[in-house]
Amino acid sequence: MLARRALIPLLLLVPLRASAETPVAEARALIARYHEDRMAVDRARDLLEAALTRESPIETMIMLSYVSFLWGDVRATTTDEKLAAYARGRELGKRAVELAPRNHDAHLWYAINTGRWGQTKGVLRSLFLLPTVREEIEILLQLDPRSVRAHSLAGNVDMEVPRLFGGDPASAEAHFKKGLVIDPKFTVLRIDLARLYIATGRSAEARRELQRVIDETAPTVAADWAAKDLPRARKLLESISDR
Repeated sequence: MLARRALIPLLLLVPLRASAETPVAEARALIARYHEDRMAVDRARDLLEAALTRESPIETMIMLSYVSFLWGDVRATTTDEKLAAYARGRELGKRAVELAPRNHDAHLWYAINTGRWGQTKGVLRSLFLLPTVREEIEILLQLDPRSVRAHSLAGNVDMEVPRLFGGDPASAEAHFKKGLVIDPKFTVLRIDLARLYIATGRSAEARRELQRVIDETAPTVAADWAAKDLPRARKLLESISDR
C-alpha cells in the first residue's frame, strides 16, 4: 500500500512533463500531419506568432518562417495571400540570419520564401531578388553540401530563370539528381526533375520519375507527399499520358 501511495506523485508528473513542449515542438507536431487537417497549419502559425510576442528565440523565428511558407503553399487562396505569407516568412528568415549568420535553416527559409515570393510575383518582375537568392544558395551549400532543400532550391532557380538571366537547365538537372542521391525519398525533387524532363521533351523519363512519386511508400516528408507531391504527380502524369 505504501509503495502504491509513493507512486502517485510520480505518476501525476508524467502528463505535466509530456505537455511541457516548446512552441516550436508543438508547431512541428501540428504540421507533421497537416495533410489530414489543413487547419493545423493555421494553428501552428498562430501558436508561433503568439510565442514571438512574448520572446523571440531563433528557433521560433525559423519555424515560423517555415510555417509561413507552408501556409502560402497550402492555405492561401489568392495571390495576395500567398505574397503576404511568403513576405512574412522572408522577413522572419532575414531576422534569423542577422542574429545567427551560421544557421543553415535560417538561411534556408529566408532563401526559399524569397524565391517563392519572386515566383508568385512573376520571375521577370522579381529579377532584382535573384542575386540574393543565389548568394543564399551558395551560403547554404557551404554550410551543408548535402542540404537536400538547398539543392532543390538551386535546381528550381536554374530551371525557372530564363537563360538570358542565367538560367541553366543542365545545372538544374544536376542539382535535382544530387539531391536525390542524398535522399531518394524527397519526392518534390522527383516532381521538379519530371517538370524539367517535360520542358526538355523527355516524356519517358518524366513518366518514370512521376510514377516513382506515386508508388512511394515511405516519403521523407509524408505530409508534403500526400498534400502536394502526389496530386501534382498524378496531374503531370495525366498531362503527358498521350505523348
